[in-house]
Amino acid sequence: MMENIPLLKDIVYQAAEVATVTFSYILPIAWDFIKTWWWVPLPFILWPKFKYHWLFWRNILWDMTKKPKTILLEVRIPGEILKPIRAMDSVLAGFWQIYGPPNWFEKWWKGEYSLSFGLEIASIDGVPHFLVRIPENQRNVFESHLYAQYPDAEIVQVQDYTKKVPQDIPNDRWKILGADYTMVAPSCYPIRTYVDFETEREAKEEKRIDPISSLLEGLSLLEKGEQVWIQMKLNPVTDGESGVVTQARKERDRLVKRKPPKERGLIIKEAWDMLVHGIISSPQKEEEKMHPPEMMLTPGEKETVAAIERKISKQMFKVNLRFVYLARNDKFFGGRFKVPMSYFNQFNNPAMNSIIPWGETITKVKQNWYDFYWFQKRRLYLKQRRMFRNAVDRRQAYWPENVKGAYFYLNTEELASLFHFPSRITAPPSVIQRVEARKREAPHDLPIKEDE
Repeated sequence: MMENIPLLKDIVYQAAEVATVTFSYILPIAWDFIKTWWWVPLPFILWPKFKYHWLFWRNILWDMTKKPKTILLEVRIPGEILKPIRAMDSVLAGFWQIYGPPNWFEKWWKGEYSLSFGLEIASIDGVPHFLVRIPENQRNVFESHLYAQYPDAEIVQVQDYTKKVPQDIPNDRWKILGADYTMVAPSCYPIRTYVDFETEREAKEEKRIDPISSLLEGLSLLEKGEQVWIQMKLNPVTDGESGVVTQARKERDRLVKRKPPKERGLIIKEAWDMLVHGIISSPQKEEEKMHPPEMMLTPGEKETVAAIERKISKQMFKVNLRFVYLARNDKFFGGRFKVPMSYFNQFNNPAMNSIIPWGETITKVKQNWYDFYWFQKRRLYLKQRRMFRNAVDRRQAYWPENVKGAYFYLNTEELASLFHFPSRITAPPSVIQRVEARKREAPHDLPIKEDE
């Protein structure tokens, strides 16, 4: 053992000498290469950022010059609604028709993007209001679909409620709480809908279950100086923009253990097999099982597969969902924060999907061991200020960044479950004001007395 030590020392010295010579030769060459060609990778590194800022700049210009003006319509619901949620499902299917994505030139040069609209519930001093925020040039389309399902409703243009409070909230007179929502599972998995609540299978209206009744009851308890805003911004999309249908089909095939079809081999390989072996290569047939995979699913798996297929059978929307509670200092009560949270919790299905408050956007600052004393009040103010501005401008969280958790995809059935006009039984006049008869225009053939 001892006689091997000098030999090991020589090997180490030789290796170090070789490494020194090698690096002394390679490093100057590498440095000369970097000095000469350092600019080559820069376009590839900066190109994504350039595209983002270019498109953002063009979008802002279009917003300021040619984007259609948006207006806010209040829907004063009629006294009797027999099928409130199913009717809203049909309304949203009609709203989807504003879909019209720009082409390449319109997107990258003119800065255009797909039109969107909003469904909102605002409780001002304890009075809930159902509102639709739409492009002004599409007003006839939206009103026609609403009147088709709710002929006795009254639709009027109103001033934006977010402009009726101080625009510097939070301040020394007003406080604010809020959160954006995100989804737990991929969007191909549905949440609970009115089909699961069995709201319309009961023959008598008084026996029907409507989840929105709990929300309206809570909103009606607000006092003067308190407000709750629930905002849903909706963009009609297809599978090309969302990829939900493709993802749903993959999940369905995985659940039923359906293998994707095998692709045929290359033509050259088939010709070679024909010449050498005298046969054409083909995928080997698997042994047929006694029962197909679909028959081996558990009841829960069958229900999940059926729900996934039902979701992709209807039109899809990209959704930004948030709620905001704001009040004067003397009226502020943090418990109001639970009213919208408990409402959306009714639609959660742990076996499939749930919509939950996005922790990063909740207007609170958590104390961690590494930042226990770091600018907590300032950070809280900035989060509250950002929440208020996003609510006023109807922007998604972390705008202009397109953060994936800030949006998800729901179909018309899911959206109708979240937002619809309640019946008289589920929300009596003491909770929400109703229109007993809609004002109509006079008949065109009504005789008119001429002035003498």
